[in-house]
Parts: sequence; C-alpha cells; structure tokens
Amino acid sequence: MQLLDHVSIGVPDIEQARPFYDAVMAALGASKVYDRPTALGYGERCNANDIASTYLAVYLDPAEVGTSKRHWCFKAASREHVHAFFEAGLSAGGRSDGAPGLRPHYHGDYYAAFLVDPAGNRIEAVCHTAPPARERA
Repeated sequence: MQLLDHVSIGVPDIEQARPFYDAVMAALGASKVYDRPTALGYGERCNANDIASTYLAVYLDPAEVGTSKRHWCFKAASREHVHAFFEAGLSAGGRSDGAPGLRPHYHGDYYAAFLVDPAGNRIEAVCHTAPPARERA
C-alpha cells in the first residue's frame, strides 16, 4: 500500500525553489507536470484508472520556514539515484543535512541522503533495497 497520494511543500520564493526542485525531482525520475508563477508540480496525479501514482506540489507560501523535525522523504529506485538527488540538490542551492549512506538504525539496507532546500525545508531520498551482489563483495 502506498500511503501518500500527494504532498505540498510551501516556499517563500518560487523562483529560488524552481531550479532546486527541478534538479532533485529530475534526479529521482519525476516528471515536471506544471510550472506556474505560484506553483510547481512533479510526478503524476492519481485518477480513476491510475490509483498508484504520487504527486508533489511546491507552492508559494510567504510564511517563514522555521526549524522543525518535519521533512519529506522521496523513494529512490537505486542508491545511484540517492547520490544523483544529493549532488543535484547541492548544485542547485541546497545544503547537506546528511550525505548519502546507510542508516542501519532504520534497517540494514536503508540508504538515504538528506538536504535542506533554499527555503529551509528538509527533504530526503531513500532506497530500501540491498545493493547487487557484485557490490557487496
């Protein structure tokens, strides 16, 4: 079961957020589905014929983003995608909140990276699968 249908992240400056989210979503293979003056959309919305898709909206919100434990985690198809997400985010104005690597306190193959977007939102990419046998040797 996929628990989330969609997530919305508020940012005070959409122009600053655009290159960051374009980069990290492309690194994870998520298509950009709209680009408006006050909102960006990535992924695919569900409909009656597709109930498995997920969707991210980044929208203009003038409220300050304060420090909190709130964050959004995106599934990555591979550990390589986790690295691509992290590098793309750093290159597009984000800052590291945890380099790519194993987080065995979650489970033995939990491989993730954490970023803070230009507005201060915390995001993560995670791959739950074990590496191929050739990489474990």
